[in-house]
Amino acid sequence: MAKASKTTVKKGKPATKGAATKAAAKKTVKKAAKSPAKAKAGAKAKAAKGNDSKDKANKAKAAKVAAAKAKAPKSKVPASKAPASKAATSKASKGAAKKDVKAPAKKAAAKPAAPAKKTVTKAAATKPTPSKKPAVTKAAPAPKPVAPAATESPKPPRAARPKAPRKREVEAVAAPEIEIAEAEVAEVEIVDIEVTETEEAAEPVTAAPADANTFYVTTAIAYPNGSPHIGHAYEAIATDAIARFARLDGKDVFFLTGTDEHGLKMVQTAQNEGLTPSELATRNAGRFREMDERLNVSFDRFIRTTEPAHHKSVQAIWTRMLENGDIYADTYSGWYSVRDEAYYAEEETVVGEDNVRRGPQGTPVEWVEEKSYFFRLSAYQDKLLALYESQPDFIGPDARRNEITSFVRGGLKDLSISRTTFDWGVRVPHDDEHVMYVWVDALTNYITGVGFPDEKDKNWKYWPADVHVIGKDIIRFHAVYWPAFLMSAGVPVPKRVYAHGFLFNRGEKMSKSVGNVVDPFNLADQYGVDQLRYFFLREVPFGQDGNYNHEAIVARINADLANDLGNLAQRSLSMITKQLGGVLPEPGEFSANDQAILAEADAMIGAARKAMATQQIHQWLNAVWSVVAEANRYFAGEAPWALAKTDPKRQHTVLYVTAEVIRQVAILTQPVMPAASAKLLDSLGIPEGERSFARLGGEVRIAPGTQLPAPQAVFPRYIEPTAA
Repeated sequence: MAKASKTTVKKGKPATKGAATKAAAKKTVKKAAKSPAKAKAGAKAKAAKGNDSKDKANKAKAAKVAAAKAKAPKSKVPASKAPASKAATSKASKGAAKKDVKAPAKKAAAKPAAPAKKTVTKAAATKPTPSKKPAVTKAAPAPKPVAPAATESPKPPRAARPKAPRKREVEAVAAPEIEIAEAEVAEVEIVDIEVTETEEAAEPVTAAPADANTFYVTTAIAYPNGSPHIGHAYEAIATDAIARFARLDGKDVFFLTGTDEHGLKMVQTAQNEGLTPSELATRNAGRFREMDERLNVSFDRFIRTTEPAHHKSVQAIWTRMLENGDIYADTYSGWYSVRDEAYYAEEETVVGEDNVRRGPQGTPVEWVEEKSYFFRLSAYQDKLLALYESQPDFIGPDARRNEITSFVRGGLKDLSISRTTFDWGVRVPHDDEHVMYVWVDALTNYITGVGFPDEKDKNWKYWPADVHVIGKDIIRFHAVYWPAFLMSAGVPVPKRVYAHGFLFNRGEKMSKSVGNVVDPFNLADQYGVDQLRYFFLREVPFGQDGNYNHEAIVARINADLANDLGNLAQRSLSMITKQLGGVLPEPGEFSANDQAILAEADAMIGAARKAMATQQIHQWLNAVWSVVAEANRYFAGEAPWALAKTDPKRQHTVLYVTAEVIRQVAILTQPVMPAASAKLLDSLGIPEGERSFARLGGEVRIAPGTQLPAPQAVFPRYIEPTAA
C-alpha cells in the first residue's frame, strides 16, 4: 500500500476546461477502479433504482466517506493545487460526475517545491535543450506552497457568472461514481483522465446594461517607451470623433485615454537612456498628453498605469480571479516577444533568412523560462464562443471577428500572467517576487478609469464600455484575454471592441529603421489640426489599412475643404453681407429644387447615426460631402448673383436655403473639425446652445432676420512653401 504522505501531483500541465473536473476525479478514483466499463455499468444500474433506494444508498455512502476520512492520513498537496473549501470540492466533484472516464490511470510526475529561475536565449532561432512545455521534476521531501492561496478564504459576495443548466440525466450518474470511500482511500494514485464534454452549451455572457444615456469610449493606452507617432495620433483623433459625436447626440459621455507604463520594454529603454523607468514614463507620458491636447482630443481622463489607484484596481481584479480558482502557480517556458509584450506558441513563430525567429507581428522572440502564475484561459473557451454568438457585434469589423472566433475555436492554452525577472510593474498580492504580466495590468485601466474596485464611484455608471477602440495588432488581448479576465472576476464585459487598421506612409509600414516614422506635431504644424483630422478620417476607411502622403493630404485640403465647403460658405455669406447688409433674408415659397436640397441636408443626420452605430466614420463623412457637392450644384444652378437683378425675392430664398444647408453641415462636422466648424457656425450667427444634433433633421431651421458677422475664410488653400 502506498503511503498517503507520498501523494504526488502533476506539475505544470496547463489546465483545461475540465481542470476542476480532473482535480475532483484524481481525489476520488481508487487504485482498484481502473475499469471504465465497470464504473459505467454500475452507474446505470443504480440510476434505475427508485427514490427509496437512492436515499438508503446516499446514507450508506455518507457513512463510508466519514469512516474513510477518519482513517486516512492527510495528503500533502500544494496549496496552489488543492481545493479551496468543501464548497469548491463539492462543485468540482459534481463537475467530475458529468464526464465519462475513458482512459486507465497513470502515475503523474511530482511537482517541485520551487520552479526553476528564468534563462533567456535572446532572439534565438531554435529553442534550447529544455522542452517548450513546463519541465517535470521530482517532488522535494517537503513541498512548500508557492504562495498563500487566497482561495482558502471565503469569497466576498458578488454577482456570480452565468452557468449552463445541468442536465438531470447527467446528475443521475453522479451518485454511483462517488461511491468509492473505503479504508483504501489513502492509496491515492494521480491519474490522467480523458474526459468527454456534456452536450450542453455555455450560456451566453452579455454586457450588463450601463446607464441608458451613458456612452463610454476608450483608446488603447499607448506604450510610452518612445515618442508618439502618427499611428498614436490616428487612434486618438478617431476615438475623439466618436466621443464628440455621442456628446452632440445627447449622450452622457466618458472618454478615457492614457499610457501603459510598465513592462520589460520600459526597463530596457530607460537603461539605454540612463534613466529610471519612472523618469522615462513621466517624461514620455507628458509628451503623449501634449499630443492629445495639440490635436484637440477631448478626453475626460488621461490615466497612467503607475498611479496608486490603478495598482489598487489591478490587485483587486487579480484577487477576484484567484478566489475564483482561475490562477495557479507553475513554470513558463516558451517564446516571448519583448516588443509585443506577448507570448507566442511555436507554430505562430517563423525563422527568417537572417536566422532570427519572429512572432506573427514580425517582432523578434526569445526563449524564456521562469516561474510564473497562470490564468486558466482554457476554461473560458466555450464562454467566449457563447459571447461571440450572443453578441455578434462584440468584435468589429467583421474580418477581426472572424479572425478571433477562429483562434478561440482552435483551442486556448492557459496564460502566463506574472514575471519574476524584473520588478517594474504591479506587485502580485501576497507574493512580492512576482509582478503582473503587462496585459493584466494594462487592460484593467479601462475599469480603473471609472472607479474600480469602488463600484459606488460616481463614474462606475459608465461601465460596461460601449466601445474599446484599438489597433488590429492587439485585438487578441482585448477580445479574448480581457473578457475572460472580467468573467472570472465577476465584472460585466464591454459591449464592443473595434479594431482599426494600420497607416502606411507611401505604402510602407512605419519603422524607425526605414526612417519613415512621422511626428504628429510636425504634421499639425504643417497642415493644420482640423485639416489633418479631416484627412485621416475621410481618406481611410475606419477598420481598414490606409495610405497617406503629402500629395493626398494637400488634395483633400484644397478640394474638399477649400473648394467645396469653404468656397460655398464664403461666396454665399459674402453675398449676404455685401448685398443684404449682413441680415439673413426671409425666404419665399420653396421650389422643387429648394425642397430637394433641404431634404438631402435633413437626411444627413440619419445616415450619420447609422454609420456611427458601427464606427464607420468615413461613411458618415461621405454622406456629408455628398450633400456639400449637391449644394454647390444647387448654388451654381440657381445663380443668386444674377437673381439679384432679375428676381431679388428668389435670390433671398436661394441664399436662405444655402445658409441652412451650411448650418447643418457645420453642426454635423463638429466632431471631426471642432475649431473650423465652430467658425462656420459663428459666421452663421448660431448660438452655442443651438449646435447639437437635436437641431438637425428639418424640425428646426436657421432663423431669418439674424444679423450675421462678417464672414471669415475658414479653410485656406494649402500653398507649397517656396524654396529659400
